[in-house]
This record gives sequence, C-alpha cells and structure tokens, in this order.
Amino acid sequence: MEELKEVLKELTQTPGVAGYEGKVAGRMASLMRGLGAQVKEDNLGNVIALKKGRQGDKALKVMVAAHMDEIGFFVSGLEKGFLRVAAVGSFDFRTLVNQEVTVHGREDLPAIFSAPSPHLTEKEERSKGMTLDKLFVDTGLSENKLKQLVRVGDPVSVKGDFRELCGSRVAAKAMDDRAGLAVLYQGLKELEKMHHGPDVYAVATVQEEVGYRGALVSSYGITPDVGIAVDVTHGEMPGVTGHDAFALGKGPTIGWGPNIHPAVFKRMEKTAADYGIPAHKEIIPGGSGTDAMAMQIAGEGAATGILSIPLRYMHTSVETLDMRDIKSAALLLAFFIRDLEVSFKEVLTCY
Repeated sequence: MEELKEVLKELTQTPGVAGYEGKVAGRMASLMRGLGAQVKEDNLGNVIALKKGRQGDKALKVMVAAHMDEIGFFVSGLEKGFLRVAAVGSFDFRTLVNQEVTVHGREDLPAIFSAPSPHLTEKEERSKGMTLDKLFVDTGLSENKLKQLVRVGDPVSVKGDFRELCGSRVAAKAMDDRAGLAVLYQGLKELEKMHHGPDVYAVATVQEEVGYRGALVSSYGITPDVGIAVDVTHGEMPGVTGHDAFALGKGPTIGWGPNIHPAVFKRMEKTAADYGIPAHKEIIPGGSGTDAMAMQIAGEGAATGILSIPLRYMHTSVETLDMRDIKSAALLLAFFIRDLEVSFKEVLTCY
C-alpha cells in the first residue's frame, strides 16, 4: 500500500491542466514501462500501454481509461501587476478566494487567488459568492517583471499538497482523476501475477474535463471490444444524501445505466462477489460524465463499464479518498479482465 500511496502522491503533485498534460504523461509512460507494457503516445497526447494476453489473434481487446488532466486556468489578461484567468473545466468558485496556485509561465511562479477585503466592499456584497471576474491572481511581482515572465495563455494549476489523514485517508488536488491512474497502474501490476487472456490497453487520456477528447481519439485507434472508464464519484459526508454518495473505505462503485453495457455490469458485479471484493452499485441514469461517454460510441462502439472511487470535496484542492478503495478497484479490474474469455463477444449481443 505504501508504494501505491507514493505513486498517487507523485501523480497528484505533477501539474497537468487540460491541454497541458505532458508532465503527467511522461510519468505514466515511465510507470507503465516499468510493468513491462508496450507504451506509445498518440498525436493528442494519450499514453497507451499494451499488455498482450494469451488469446492470440482473436483476443478480446479491453481498453481501460483514466484521465490525466485536471481542472485549472489559463491566463486571460495582465492587469496592473495582477493576472486575470479563465477557467478550464468546472470549478466551485467559492473555494478560490485565498487559494494557492502555480502560474506556469517562462518559469513556475507561486501565486494566490485574491479579492478585495470585505472591509472594502459594499455590505450587501459581502454575503454573496465570488465570481471569477471579481477575482485576480497575485504573484507578488512588479508589473514589468510579470510581463517578462507570464503571457496570455499560460496555464495556472491549483496547489493542493498531498496530505495523509487518519487511517488510510489521503487528500490532495487532482485526485480526479489521478486516483484512476493509480488504479490503472495497480491493476496492471496485479495482472502481472495472472495469466490473462485479453489484450489490455491501459490508456491515460487527455482532456476529459473539457469533453472526453482523449478517450474518443484513443478509442478510434484501439477499437476495443470492452471499454472500462475508471474515475471518481461522490463520497459520503454530512449534508449529502445517501443515494447521491458512497462511503469511503468500503470499495469502489460499479456503474449502472444507459452509458454501461448490461453484460459488462453483470460480469463486473459477479467478479466482485466471486472474489469477495467490496463494491457498490451506482445508478447513473444519464450521461456518466466519464471517458465511457466516448468509448461507447467511437467507431462501431464498445461495451462499456464504469468503475469509480468515492471522493469527497470534488473539484477542490483537498479532494479526499481512502487508499483501500484504490486497492480494491485495482483487484476488481484485474480479476474482471483475467476471467474474460473470447466467447464474451457473443454475450455482448445476446444479454
């Protein structure tokens, strides 16, 4: 578990705003090569790791995807020594006041989000939520120095140190979806101990937060029979109803809904039961908001499934999860893949 925790720590602390995932891609490529996989990077920047199975030319192709990108910002303007930024992905702007960030200009610059003090705002404005147009980024640099180091279009990433909480809980920025990347890594590591039949394509995708673009491109290139998206879901906490969230430390969720193929769901649920792996059914009645959205409809389509890690405080700098859920998800993924036979293709059309 400690080695897996170190992998997750390194992945979360590596910056990778959507469209600028290169540093994360480099680390994932290195990790996958260390597990003996054939690794390549496509034109969009997806990292594709192939582990060949024992089924030969007729092997099932299983694609497992988790996205590398994190939400963040681009510099949209320089204003009297401060920066204005535009959001990349969906943010809760309530969390941004006083948030530490890193501006990735000609060099990395520490900075903070700030806004006028409550003492200097109108009384009726003090209780209202902040919008991005009222916020600015302060690097501490002079106007002239800032212009030398930062340009419009430079990415800005949120700073959120990796913190070990009590027990097996950890918190950091970008757990969405570096936790999924950790599952991919650990899942391939588990498969190393198994004689699996299918060819496994573990794909670290780009630009999921802005429209599943990486998954769409890589799905067209791979043409998988089965596609599993590994992502995060909402973790249980006060103020959140039970049917909207799931307990931390009691296993991943297995998605069920229109974005999931019934045969894949049934097989994954059976795998969890057969091997005593804790897991929950998660009802996803519409679009899942995961890479499964792209895998399901690319080319002739793939039979999709969704495996998710319960996560508190999504899209903030303190996203919190339980390491046991990552381990359980990796085991479930590995056993699911190991037990897939070539004849599963027939099941996909007669479920």
